[in-house]
Amino acid sequence: MRVSKEQAAQNRDRILEAASLLMRERGISGMGVDALADAAGMTHGSIYSQFGSKERLVEEAVAHAIAAKGREVPDGLALGDYVSEYLSAGHRDKPGSGCPFAALVCEMPRQGAGVRERFTAGVRGMIGLLGGRMASTLKLRQREEKALAMAASLVGALVLARAVNDPKLSDDILRATRNKLAD
Repeated sequence: MRVSKEQAAQNRDRILEAASLLMRERGISGMGVDALADAAGMTHGSIYSQFGSKERLVEEAVAHAIAAKGREVPDGLALGDYVSEYLSAGHRDKPGSGCPFAALVCEMPRQGAGVRERFTAGVRGMIGLLGGRMASTLKLRQREEKALAMAASLVGALVLARAVNDPKLSDDILRATRNKLAD
């Protein structure tokens, strides 16, 4: 039975959405094709016919997750509000719908060039988003430096806050980083 182009596009979007969520919850290595097929309501064959390989699927799912998360950031959101939301307990506790950088960063060194290119492009986008919300009184190079440090601090703090098994320490990591970035 042939699938229309419209249905194929919808299937592709459903697979990418499911892969995006599963990767952030379980990691790339923990996202099996069986679990993905179940989550997307698709068959193995339909997944492979859309993407050809798991590597290609991961490339597109990483790009999809980054783009989708970026679209969630309102244009007028102040930098301080962005930092507060990013370093919140709610964000920490829901990795499946959270920042793909914090969820996937530790796996990137072991990924292929295509996946890493998508991830790197996304990091550059985050740095641009942060720099674009900084005071225009800063020189361009100062904004870039500050945005680089801020992106590293945000992602690093969220990764650490998720990694520790002490709830108070986790909260302290988020709070201390929020306070430091507010300086």
